[in-house]
Amino acid sequence: MTKVYGTGVYDFKRHRVAEYPVESKPKPNSNNSSFPSSITLVEIQRDRLTKIAEENWLSKSDSDDSKKKKGFSEELVKEIYETELLVKGGRKTVPLQRVMILEVSQYLENYLWPNFDPVESTFEHVMSMILMINEKFRENVAAWICFYDRKDMFRAFLERVLRLKEGRSLSIAEKTNYLLFMINAFQSLEDEVVSKQIMKVASLHCWHSLSYGRFQIELSLNPDLIKKWKKIAKRVKGATKRGETIDISAMLEVKFLRNLIEEFLEVLDSKVFHSEQHGDEVDGFVDANGFGQVNDASILYCERFMEFLIDLLSQLPTRRFFRPLVADVAVVAKCHLSALYRHEKGKLFAQLVDLLQYYEGFEIDDRLGRQMTDDEVLQSHYDRVQSFQLLAFKKIPKLRELALANIGAIHRRSDLSKKLSVLSPQELRDLVCSKLKLVSKNDPWSERVDFLIEVMVSFFEKQQSQKEAINALPLYPNEQIMWDESLVPSINYSGEGCLALPKLNLQFLTLHDYLLRNFNLFRLESTYEIREDIQESVPHLLSYINNEGETAFRGWSRMAVPIKEFKITSVKQPNIGEVKPSSVTAEVTFSISSYKAQIRSEWNALKEHDVLFLLSIRPSFEPLSSDEADKSSVPQRLGLQFVRGCEVIEMRDEDGTLMNDFTGRIKRDEWKPPKGELRTVTVALDTAQYHMDVSDIAEKGAEDVYNTFNILMRRKPKENNFKAILESIRDLMNETCIVPDWLHDIFLGYGNPSAAQWTNMPDLLETVDFKDTLLDADHVVKSFPDYQVCFINPDGTECLQPRPPFRIKLPRNLKGNAHALPGNDKATVASNGGDVTTADASSEKEKLIVESYIPPDPGPYPQDQPKQNSVRFTPTQIGAITSGIQPGLTMVVGPPGTGKTDTAVQILNVLYHNCPSQRTLIITHSNQALNDLFEKIMQRDVPARYLLRLGQGEQELATDLDFSRQGRVNAMLVRRLELLSEVERLARSLQLPEDVAYTCETAGYFWLLHVYSRWEQFLAACEKNQDKPTFVRDRFPFKEFFINTPRPILTGLSFEKDMRAAMGCFRHLKTMFQELEECRAFELLKSTVDRANYLMTKQAKIVAMTCTHAALKRKDFLQLGFKYDNLLMEESAQILEIETFIPMLLQRQEDGYARLKRCILIGDHHQLPPVVKNMAFQKYSHMDQSLFTRFVRLGIPYIELNAQGRARPSLAKLYNWRYRDLGDLPYVKENPVFHKANAGFSYDYQLVNVPDYHGRGESAPSPWFYQNEGEAEYIVSVYMYMRLLGYPANKISILTTYNGQKLLIRDVINRRCIPYDFIGPPHKVATVDKFQGQQNDFILLSLVRTRFVGHLRDVRRLVVAMSRARLGLYVFCRRSLFEQCYELQPTFQLLLQRPDRLALNLNEVSSITDRHVNDTGPIQLVGDTEEMANIVNVKMHQAVDGLYQVPFFVL
Repeated sequence: MTKVYGTGVYDFKRHRVAEYPVESKPKPNSNNSSFPSSITLVEIQRDRLTKIAEENWLSKSDSDDSKKKKGFSEELVKEIYETELLVKGGRKTVPLQRVMILEVSQYLENYLWPNFDPVESTFEHVMSMILMINEKFRENVAAWICFYDRKDMFRAFLERVLRLKEGRSLSIAEKTNYLLFMINAFQSLEDEVVSKQIMKVASLHCWHSLSYGRFQIELSLNPDLIKKWKKIAKRVKGATKRGETIDISAMLEVKFLRNLIEEFLEVLDSKVFHSEQHGDEVDGFVDANGFGQVNDASILYCERFMEFLIDLLSQLPTRRFFRPLVADVAVVAKCHLSALYRHEKGKLFAQLVDLLQYYEGFEIDDRLGRQMTDDEVLQSHYDRVQSFQLLAFKKIPKLRELALANIGAIHRRSDLSKKLSVLSPQELRDLVCSKLKLVSKNDPWSERVDFLIEVMVSFFEKQQSQKEAINALPLYPNEQIMWDESLVPSINYSGEGCLALPKLNLQFLTLHDYLLRNFNLFRLESTYEIREDIQESVPHLLSYINNEGETAFRGWSRMAVPIKEFKITSVKQPNIGEVKPSSVTAEVTFSISSYKAQIRSEWNALKEHDVLFLLSIRPSFEPLSSDEADKSSVPQRLGLQFVRGCEVIEMRDEDGTLMNDFTGRIKRDEWKPPKGELRTVTVALDTAQYHMDVSDIAEKGAEDVYNTFNILMRRKPKENNFKAILESIRDLMNETCIVPDWLHDIFLGYGNPSAAQWTNMPDLLETVDFKDTLLDADHVVKSFPDYQVCFINPDGTECLQPRPPFRIKLPRNLKGNAHALPGNDKATVASNGGDVTTADASSEKEKLIVESYIPPDPGPYPQDQPKQNSVRFTPTQIGAITSGIQPGLTMVVGPPGTGKTDTAVQILNVLYHNCPSQRTLIITHSNQALNDLFEKIMQRDVPARYLLRLGQGEQELATDLDFSRQGRVNAMLVRRLELLSEVERLARSLQLPEDVAYTCETAGYFWLLHVYSRWEQFLAACEKNQDKPTFVRDRFPFKEFFINTPRPILTGLSFEKDMRAAMGCFRHLKTMFQELEECRAFELLKSTVDRANYLMTKQAKIVAMTCTHAALKRKDFLQLGFKYDNLLMEESAQILEIETFIPMLLQRQEDGYARLKRCILIGDHHQLPPVVKNMAFQKYSHMDQSLFTRFVRLGIPYIELNAQGRARPSLAKLYNWRYRDLGDLPYVKENPVFHKANAGFSYDYQLVNVPDYHGRGESAPSPWFYQNEGEAEYIVSVYMYMRLLGYPANKISILTTYNGQKLLIRDVINRRCIPYDFIGPPHKVATVDKFQGQQNDFILLSLVRTRFVGHLRDVRRLVVAMSRARLGLYVFCRRSLFEQCYELQPTFQLLLQRPDRLALNLNEVSSITDRHVNDTGPIQLVGDTEEMANIVNVKMHQAVDGLYQVPFFVL
């Protein structure tokens, strides 16, 4: 049976590959490569480190084996560390170039790790390993993979790392690198080897380092921990009795985190500012300029430490015991009072401290891991303040006023500080340290009054709730957020520093935490995209100051237009309990006179809910000099003052006529084209932002933003849906718990990973009708190899000639589905009973009862016959289908070409027939995938009237039927008329009046009174006359109606056969009247909108949409009462986590329970993840991690499809190493197409080495815009060669890994191919990323890079690139670069088994050949780009000369 896999060491590897950092000041002659100082491959090869690597550890495939490597030397490691890896001063912690060269040369894998000894290895050796691991994390490649061969030694390495600081002082850079390693380790808790060792330091043992007072408080709050604590004490006592001495305070687990925090506080206090003044003269820190130079390295260390603390507090396993430690040392209070917090260079540090404070006070019960409600949070705050007031009343007379005050008068920061100021320093210290025990008396900071007041205030003040904070937040970004580099970093983020951003890792504290992190990241990612659009649009306007001193514009921009007039038209009263207005509307007038027709139509197409941006541009009077421009920020260069977002309510033309009305106010026949060139848009402004702006004007005398707008900017509709998604997330945060109970814990990353697997769920389908899934008895036996299959008849007797369809009684513990296999185990059988012989195993097989039944006759007409599946599903696919139709979570990993879509469609088909009353929602990432899925569903036995396709993509469906809402409504109305005419014919055949077919209602009465009653009478008569073979033929009441069937239905030869046929005829009638009953609602509802909504919410059984459409329309779905029981998500490894989550919640809860019963996720985490444009959100926050990938990392069981039917088996070997046991379907082994060679080529796949062309390899006209002219020319020559042989253009696609190369190849094609009709363009020229999910017969692939491998180091990109071709794949690249890349070895070793020069068979002159794929024929090796161009030129001349004599050209 199907193997179900869980996570494991070889299963999930970190993949997000970093690009290389841009130097802030590139050398004048550099060509802007994104590697510092544009180092070339030749320079790397000549580099000292490369030479050392070649002599000591670098293994080259073509190197002379007789060259012996030198033995290991700790001296060499020390020398490399001290001369190449140590940093003296500055903000950088490592010399990035040197670290990168060492990491690429496999310094860790081939030298440091094999020679590591936990006792003998030096400090430099361990630090070098730490640096290499950190670099792997920075580049987001698998960091721990090389350690799996020696797990015990790896544990010893981690132990050594944890003790590395003992008896040694580290430099600030070394401390930062060490801290970064700890951050990376705590981010890898899914890795068992790492987590076991690293979690020890965040265990209950660390409470030994708490102050006595804090310790008492924590134990009283956590009574269940008292037992555990006593056990620890008992163990220590027992050891003492045995004569062993255990010093608890010296244990690593006890002091490690406390020591780290104290070390940080020391750096924060005395190392951040170079100064002779230290110690307690902290008040002088207010003016930091008086303290000399700022130490950038120390600031980076402090920022990284904040990141470390935030990471530990934002994961429940580490938070539980660590939070009391942070509170005991009062880290947040000390950071608030530090000079760095208020210094201009401490802006990022301050943001991180605020984030730490938020997580320290997070609204969660640490003990139970449960989200606290708003009421519980408020109640605990009141209880805390009340108990303090009681204490003050009893023990502190000076605080009598505070003790008697109401809570509203003392829970604000200012009020509380004022009330506490009456105490003397000694009294205050006694209160905080002795009575309340908030900090220890031994803490040196406890002498400071400001610190004590800060601790008191932060403990007793009322915190703003998450809900309030989110609801008060503007959804549109403003200019302050847009250009804040610590929140929205620029594109050249290199991964060296940290950011004030939340991270999406494995686990979340609560659903609120999950939504909040996603809300913030999604908001900032959309902010980044809006910022890019502004920077693109505004410069084209050419703003200047005219003679009147006002801003004017010389230029024009497609997406931005000057505003003629802006006025706020209404500001409505706030809702009860709020301070912001309930709505703010404004009118914006602009002219489209300067635009051509195409762009005018784009502006005229603005519709309700479109988002626009109001900009205030005020350029400087004098143009900025080049020096000023370099130093100035982007807003200063653009003259940008303010940015505010708004949403379109309506748009009117010059005459005030409404345009683009979707409310039904204007009827279609009354619509007229817009008049004039002026347009007035009524917009809704963001009320939260408006309230903040107005408050600033009133309180701070700020400028009135709303009088300054002079530009209106729009964005492309497809990229402008962020507001609806943010609103959906915010609405979810304001709702109570919404995820089904069976999914809740798994979703947050806790509990048993297989808890939601179908075998652990209640309400299973005990017997499943597989319908047309299983094609014959042999198919059944092969699909359940772990069982002895027993076929029975419906009456329970043995079936000797079983035929489909089959019903199967599924045992709850179905073998192969019972539990997750660890990632490094191939099967469970070997571990369970390796000594059992095959014969014994087969004799002990459990029985699987399979019932073969004859389906009822569907009806006499051809259209009554059900559509049949013809796909012979593999046992693994059957396992996926079985799991998918049962309740719970099903995860299917579908490698390229393994029939993911067919499997998904069959799940839907079987689910529809087994649970006809349930509704299923289908979600995909792209319209293309949704349409593929939909087209296949239509070929199954699911009636078209139950299918509905929402969103913009239904126009692209390759079908005559319209599956949009409007199309389905029209189809139902047409079908109603067809059915009523059939009812009319039936009435005639029964010699009854025809007016019974006037409406669906009258037809319903006709069914009951005349049709069903006649059938019942007929059945009663048949009971008594079963011995008469002609009885059915003679007495069947509807014989006249069925006279038009293709062949006679009642023969009179056999009572049984005729009775079966009669039943089929009655079934046809029953279905007809059932359809009429379904059409009745469309008869009663008169408006198109009502009909469409009824169809969506009641009629359709399978509703399909993209994840974007689901997020955009969530509010509408909730209002309409949309319901569904099952969710199937295709391409789920390509969908952002939050866009996967929202489709689970498109319906309201029923009686406090979520209705969702099944969640089926189908995807492939070994292919490319969701697209996140900003590298910082991708690399630092892991925003590109899909929910599917996170579930795989968490070890949730999944089924991996294991037979591909797309590519030749030889091509599949290039990527199937990435999967467990991916084989080939019989189709690709047997079909003659896969056995024939590619005409004109000696091999079916090849790596083609492309040397420098005109003396250069890669170039980068601008950062990340990589091009390689040699590869572009070569690849186009090969394409022309294929076209001249007669290969169809639509069978060839050209792929590349960079956009710059894609555009260059298109230019070359336009120059060399388009002028000749018999060549023309290929099917597609695209990037690998964009081509994911597509395929073609022949792929020509350009890898572009010649200096550094770049983002192809992401193995997922390699898998996509290698798996697009069916018959031929030709990879053009620089061999010497890619053959050395550690991550890509399995593929490139295969590629390099063949010549690295293109091997052609010039004897073949057409695209048809009988040569076998393994027969190379005569080989001609092509030397370089020019030689290939010459071969093509010769063929071109021949083709042009004999154009009309050549039969195989596609003209």
